[in-house]
Amino acid sequence: MKDLKKDFPILNNYTYLNTASSGLISKPLFDWRRQQDLSLMEQSSIFRDQHKTHIECIRSSAARFFGASESEVALIPNFSFGFNTLLEGLPKNQKVLLLKMDYPSVTWPLENRDFDVCYAEIDENLEQNVEDAIAQHQPDIFAFSIVQYVSGIKMDLSFIKRLKAYHPELLIVADGTQFLGTSEFDFSESGMDVLGASTYKWMLSGYGNGLFFVKEEAQKRIFPKTIGFNSADAVFSKRDSFSFVKHFEPGHHDTLNYGSIEQSILYFEAIGMEVVSEKIKTLSEKARVAFTALGLLDSSVVNRKEHSNILNIKGDEKLFQKLKENKIICSLRGDGIRVGFHFYNTEEDLEKLLSVLA
Repeated sequence: MKDLKKDFPILNNYTYLNTASSGLISKPLFDWRRQQDLSLMEQSSIFRDQHKTHIECIRSSAARFFGASESEVALIPNFSFGFNTLLEGLPKNQKVLLLKMDYPSVTWPLENRDFDVCYAEIDENLEQNVEDAIAQHQPDIFAFSIVQYVSGIKMDLSFIKRLKAYHPELLIVADGTQFLGTSEFDFSESGMDVLGASTYKWMLSGYGNGLFFVKEEAQKRIFPKTIGFNSADAVFSKRDSFSFVKHFEPGHHDTLNYGSIEQSILYFEAIGMEVVSEKIKTLSEKARVAFTALGLLDSSVVNRKEHSNILNIKGDEKLFQKLKENKIICSLRGDGIRVGFHFYNTEEDLEKLLSVLA
């Protein structure tokens, strides 16, 4: 892989292990965004004349990259908008299984509505806990984050595929914000009915953009109420005949922000997602082994067969400040310090972190 410091200048000055909080903006994406704004300034509505074609090109790229059909892809400003739009289209009083202490943007919208909510524990036995909870509670919906934002515990996606096979009527809804951009992924083969994500983290697309995927079979069970003139492509006669995903796109499209997703996709494709996936997996596992040897990880992480690229090490505010003084960028989360490794991180980054922790 090429030296990425030219594309991500912050890497010249910092050891950046905080992508789980905020992904980097590449120099190529910055240049593209600047040209888009320049064109808008110079051409105004003339520039916008082609925005519908551009939006469909973005949708096509997202479908290609994540293994979905274009009719299953919605462009959204963030996960929470898409998720709340989805929930407003579900029948009330259904039983929903959540993971205890999952990300609030997953749990709060469901807890705040008329759903019967039950929970499974997040620990080293996550998949078994989910299986037991389904057997006990018989939920209609299972909603979860693929990767936990505090611990980095990752749901076994092969388990999700088996779960769907055993429980075809269970609506499986996933938050992929801490997952998309870290591994090769095919939505059509995933076992998930719905997958949403903000794309400012590992997808490196900046703020104000996200993706929502809803399988065509699942669309028959969901009846979103959200609507706007853009849902019908500003055509009065299409008010009652637009596609399902347009419920998630009621207002004007921001081609700058949504176009940033496509630019990131093209960047990933130029490197090769198999290369990105292997780089992340190898470095993250080296970090997990090293942190385990130092006694810095919770047993629930140590005892998992596989883990994500997010790790929460034991540490307090004092250690956090020490890391900042050494220009190591990370986050305080839960009872520890969260670090994460992307394809632009190196073994030298890990070695520097370990030298400060020693």
